[in-house]
Amino acid sequence: MKKINFGIFLSLALVAGLFTSCKERQSNNKLLLNEVLVDNESNFQDDYGIHSAWIEIFNRSYGSADLAGCYLRCSSQPGDTVSYFIPKGDVLTVVKPRQHALFWTDGEPRRGTFHTNFKLDTIRANWIGLYDSGRKLLDQVTVPAGILKANQSYARINDAAAEWEVKGADADKYVTPSTNNKTIDNNAKMEKFAKHDSAGIGMAISAMSVVFTGLLLLFIAFYFVGKAAVRLIERKGSAPQKAAGDVATQPTRTAKADAVSGEVYAAIAMALHEYQSDVHDVEDTVLTIKQTKRSYSPWNSKIYTLREMPQKK
Repeated sequence: MKKINFGIFLSLALVAGLFTSCKERQSNNKLLLNEVLVDNESNFQDDYGIHSAWIEIFNRSYGSADLAGCYLRCSSQPGDTVSYFIPKGDVLTVVKPRQHALFWTDGEPRRGTFHTNFKLDTIRANWIGLYDSGRKLLDQVTVPAGILKANQSYARINDAAAEWEVKGADADKYVTPSTNNKTIDNNAKMEKFAKHDSAGIGMAISAMSVVFTGLLLLFIAFYFVGKAAVRLIERKGSAPQKAAGDVATQPTRTAKADAVSGEVYAAIAMALHEYQSDVHDVEDTVLTIKQTKRSYSPWNSKIYTLREMPQKK
């Protein structure tokens, strides 16, 4: 009975965990309002070539998030809150990891998914809220009145940062629609390395060290692999003999085989050949073998048969 209750408890816990994880995956709480431009005179243009105010949304997670079904709300004074429902069915509403989505607040929703039904007020403060499909507030921001000039935006210092600032007033703080709020133009490590090693000596030493270290590691690897292979071959070659009798008789046979010279085998072979072919008619029982020596002579040298090249004078 205890085992059954324990199994039911584990099953319920597993189902609850799966439901919670799926609910977290479907949630869009990783979407944030990232940058707002209220008065657009000569800044970024929309897909119709019109300069309109815009709102940038940033996906701070490392997974895709879908804006379809979410709400954008705007209010410039109490009681005039306008809601824009982001329609479903557009694949562009899926925001990739650490990427941005730009909505044009031109009051023309018929122009496309990313055109809202409200406009931002250039005189009063603008409150903007982002809600998910369940009307849960994901993020909100209030753009103060009178701090933004034309083509200036109110944005986070960095993507998903808590602090906001005005961009477009200084050269190092420029408006960044659909891109990172803080763009890194240089590499601090590279600049530091170039400052302390302007001649490149350190870079050359580092590169040569890496190369020689790699060669040393390869040498050590091949050395030990070769040693292991030789030992394995030696172990296979020193396998035990088949039987003890063969071990006892093998040295004797080897000694007898070494005692007989090649001339004896030649004489035996010649004698058997003459006996079978009956070519030895006079001395049928005697076989004489004499070792002959050939002396060198220019007449039997092959080098003199080659054609000599004519000598130039």
